[in-house]
Amino acid sequence: MCFGPDGAGRITFGDTGSPDQRKTPFNVRKLHPTYNITITQIVVEDSVADLEFHAIFDSGTSFTYINDPAYTRLGEMYNSKVKANRHSSQSPDSNIPFEYCYDISINQTIEVPFLNLTMKGGDDYYVMDPIVQVFSEEEGDLLCLGIQKSDSVNIIGQNFMIGYKIVFDRDNMNLGWKETNCSDDVLSNTSPINTPSPSPAVSPAIAVNPVATSNPSINPPNRSFRIKPTFTFVVVLLPLIAIF
Repeated sequence: MCFGPDGAGRITFGDTGSPDQRKTPFNVRKLHPTYNITITQIVVEDSVADLEFHAIFDSGTSFTYINDPAYTRLGEMYNSKVKANRHSSQSPDSNIPFEYCYDISINQTIEVPFLNLTMKGGDDYYVMDPIVQVFSEEEGDLLCLGIQKSDSVNIIGQNFMIGYKIVFDRDNMNLGWKETNCSDDVLSNTSPINTPSPSPAVSPAIAVNPVATSNPSINPPNRSFRIKPTFTFVVVLLPLIAIF
């Protein structure tokens, strides 16, 4: 399945992906048969954290949830690389669910660090769209790292899947991924089929989409945002739904 940068996506059944896709094995747990994988390393620009933890890939969850120590380590690494003023006036009763947010203004350009998750087996998973743009009357216009602190399981949500074709290969018990724009995607192991174009959909995560200046399959993508006048959006949080 895949999610495009505009929030539209598609799902296909029986497609095992392509030979050049990256992959990592599922952690087989009979009592809790989820799409659970192992992350062995977090990389933000030139900062590396060797932290091994398990996470569920769940397309039914809007954002990404990570528990400590990985959550704090990732957040602080990212915070140290963002060249913007961190938002500091967020009140305890704020409805913004993200901790690592930055003040933005019209026509401001912000360089956003690249984020990579190294998976078990050694393949890299570059997060194409880790940033969420939030418009709030109380807090102002913010750019936030789209992760939330978890008190239980780690979940890689929809916002970290954008820009990839994700293959849940139950026969070979592994997760595969390959860069795609989703709208032009077809079955990898069959002849192309004629299908109607996906209807426009509203993404549960309103995000600013970066422009990659390099090919993620070769080098980590460079990202920059230019904030322009736009309509006001509301971030809608969907309930936590795990795929079993």
